[in-house]
Amino acid sequence: MPRNAPVIIEVCVDSVESAVAAHEAGADRLELNAALELGGLTPPPGLVAEVLAATPLPVVAMVRPRAGDFVYSPAEARVIRRDAEALLAAGVAGLAVGFLSPSGAVDRDLTLAITALAGERDVVFHRAFDITPSLDAALDTLVDLGVRRVLTSGGADSAIAGIPALAGLVERAATRIEVLAGAGINAANVRRLVDETGCTQVHGTFRAPGGASEPIPFGLAAFRVPPAAGSSADEIRKVRRALGPANLADR
Repeated sequence: MPRNAPVIIEVCVDSVESAVAAHEAGADRLELNAALELGGLTPPPGLVAEVLAATPLPVVAMVRPRAGDFVYSPAEARVIRRDAEALLAAGVAGLAVGFLSPSGAVDRDLTLAITALAGERDVVFHRAFDITPSLDAALDTLVDLGVRRVLTSGGADSAIAGIPALAGLVERAATRIEVLAGAGINAANVRRLVDETGCTQVHGTFRAPGGASEPIPFGLAAFRVPPAAGSSADEIRKVRRALGPANLADR
């Protein structure tokens, strides 16, 4: 990818504070979750409303009713549809979803139901994609179902480890579907990732490294609170600088 081309930076957030920080640091789009320590769950209505009021950035909301696998029962599918309807009514720009069949392939029926609900708004298939039996077949299925974008590491533990597969997915996708690279992206590796894959979008929490746990107050010393999961404005700025001048213009 040419170094003078801008790259979309999507930041994964879980609070009003992290959404505002990401906006001020130059993020282009937000993915809003609850419970990032569980991999991200459907955000509650109050959080959605406050984030939408606090920032003008497009907000893609996670639709995931529970932690664990991505194979959902009929009852869970009904919850997913209701949550999707509520999020769209609240005004989100899109939905992040990931539904698999017991065989591990994309769940066509549930995915199609959500793309139909979303209409012209974005539907993003998250990293459940990375555990499908065939990334190429899954990509083609998502195109057929009208999914706008797929978040992927190329099936690897990190996007850097998945560079060869990501490059192949970008080539296969062409103009049919957007490929959003995610997992372990930071200022030290983002330029290499973009140059070697052709990805024009990157995703991450961009948390500052390190940070010790803090005890819960009121003497409950046996319980610990993990470091805040929200994004770090400084890390986002470092990623922007690493991507070059095109990502620093008008910010």
